[in-house]
Amino acid sequence: MDSSLYVYVEDVRGEGLEAVLDRVTGYGVAGVTVAAAYHRARDVTPHGHPRVTVRDDGVHFLPPDDLFDGLRLVPPVQAGAEEEPLAALRLATAERGLKLHGWTVFLENTTLGLANPDVTVRNCFGDRGSPAELCPSHPDVRRYAVALGRAVARQGVDSVVAEALHFGTFGCGYHNDRCFVPLGPMDVFLLGLCFCDFCIRRAADLGVNAEVAREECARIVGGVLDGDPPAQGEVTRAALTAYAGPEVVSYARARSEVVTSLVSEVSAAVTAEGTRLVFLDATGAAKGYMDGLPPSGLSAHDSWQLGVDLVALGDLVPSLGVLAYARDAERVADDLVAYRRSTGKELRAVLRPGMPDTDSAERLTAKVRAAKVAGADAVDFYAYGLMPYPILDRIPGALSG
Repeated sequence: MDSSLYVYVEDVRGEGLEAVLDRVTGYGVAGVTVAAAYHRARDVTPHGHPRVTVRDDGVHFLPPDDLFDGLRLVPPVQAGAEEEPLAALRLATAERGLKLHGWTVFLENTTLGLANPDVTVRNCFGDRGSPAELCPSHPDVRRYAVALGRAVARQGVDSVVAEALHFGTFGCGYHNDRCFVPLGPMDVFLLGLCFCDFCIRRAADLGVNAEVAREECARIVGGVLDGDPPAQGEVTRAALTAYAGPEVVSYARARSEVVTSLVSEVSAAVTAEGTRLVFLDATGAAKGYMDGLPPSGLSAHDSWQLGVDLVALGDLVPSLGVLAYARDAERVADDLVAYRRSTGKELRAVLRPGMPDTDSAERLTAKVRAAKVAGADAVDFYAYGLMPYPILDRIPGALSG
């Protein structure tokens, strides 16, 4: 079974390339998935230098001029990119017989969003309230995503692992969020829908009355903000139809055309550069990130909420990554079986070996075993710099168990 360990460039820079790869090799994984393009974050890094790492938006390489010349959006460049850390990793992993995958965050970029607010999502009230979320309908964002995919592919990676290559959620829009209004899950979903001119136009082309959808979202969410009780329960198509009406559901479903066509363009561009795309569906993270206790609806069944059409993508991408963020091994298996029914391509399960959803080596072993039985072709582990060494030491036993 294939496997890899997610690693940050800052990990390698702080601890040393050879030291990190010595440990990675010892864990028995087949490769490294390195954050080639990442987003803002502040992380406690238990064995890092420093112990608290502040990450910026941007890429760890110099953007190729021929790809970004003339484009409005150009990725910020990370400090130290001129030292070519990805090139050093490529050589060192090849010498050890390890694969190198280029982890790429596409449409989550606060720096670009604050500098160009018109390319971010616009909610039903007309607010550009999520500066980190670039809208996949916007032509400039789409050109940026294609160029970024090509640029990472040119770093000589075995695959480009695409994170945030779909619509986001309202909860991912900015840092230090505050909300003292009790919004229900469906209210949060409605507030996260984008009603920019490009999204409205694409929905209208598919026969959706986008203005009615926007008005209904504004009426419902506005009522809750004014004191109406929020709706409870999971977001499902049936529940959303009853709460907001069929036009809102049609509008939400129409977003899959936006995502599918963009992924198709990026996948074709990556393939043209001689590598392959791994599409990460973030639904599992949206459901179980905080505590590893996702609601009952399976991630594969809820991916439409991010504009992801798994069946359509199964014909377009060679590999699908599943963020299996759940404590229970049976839940991991159920999620992966549901994904397997939707795609016949390579299926990669991404597990966290420690908090908040893995409290023992036995639990990690059970989840790896469940992933294998459920039809996963690979198991990847997130992430080297965020987990203490004793937690990472669980990986070899889990892979061999």
